Amino acid sequence: MHLRVARHTTNIENIKRFYVEFLGLDDLGEFQGHDGYDGVFIGLSGKEWYLEFTISDHAPEHKPDIDDLLVLYTKEQNEFSAINARAIQMGHKTQNARNPYWDLKG
Repeated sequence: MHLRVARHTTNIENIKRFYVEFLGLDDLGEFQGHDGYDGVFIGLSGKEWYLEFTISDHAPEHKPDIDDLLVLYTKEQNEFSAINARAIQMGHKTQNARNPYWDLKG
């Protein structure tokens, strides 16, 4: 079984910067002009999952909730520390989660 998570967006370049440059995931491919949609596939090479982001003339109609999360786990503390250092360098700030579990274990 493969996992594909798809999300429509208004800015693929910002998405790519976040997932590829900031988090360190792989740019697995892109497509353009497929029935009015452009898109990018982001994940880890050789794995059976990826994120797909698309853009078109149709605006996304998302109504996210603060508990809507995509959670990515690092295997090692040093990997998390490197991501956290990049976040601070890029001017991001931590935010407390509504669900206390994520502040304790996330």
